[in-house]
Amino acid sequence: MGTTKILSGDELLAERGRLRAAGRKLVFTNGVFDILHVGHVRYLAEAGALGDALVVAINSDRTVCELKGAGRPLMNHDERAEILAALRAVDYVTIFDDVSPRSLIAELLPDVLVKGGDYALDEIHGREEVEAAGGLVVSLPFVEGVSSSTIIGRMKQ
Repeated sequence: MGTTKILSGDELLAERGRLRAAGRKLVFTNGVFDILHVGHVRYLAEAGALGDALVVAINSDRTVCELKGAGRPLMNHDERAEILAALRAVDYVTIFDDVSPRSLIAELLPDVLVKGGDYALDEIHGREEVEAAGGLVVSLPFVEGVSSSTIIGRMKQ
């Protein structure tokens, strides 16, 4: 069921066109989402409430390893995509193979670009492109004490 929400880049661009034509607001966020936790669930629900459809772009396995180091991701990108697609708040999931989502964001030009509060607005990749197109960039509050890295650290103890 959730796998029908997983779109290639081209499929996502086509869906973006349909949403735009229908006057629906697209919200975009991205990340690794290696171990889904309560902070992610709350964050995605808040992000989804900012528009009509929420797309979550996840880093490919190759880029997660580059960003997070050896031993990551713990789950491959197909599994991470399927788990995210199963969430009610998530309308679409796509996998991107760049360290930064900037080029995907520039192509998609979502109405709202969202990141967690651990990112300052000037650190959000794609901010300039979204704002130049008249979109909104939002940094949502960070859920303290909950992160994949913290969970992994506790598991290693």
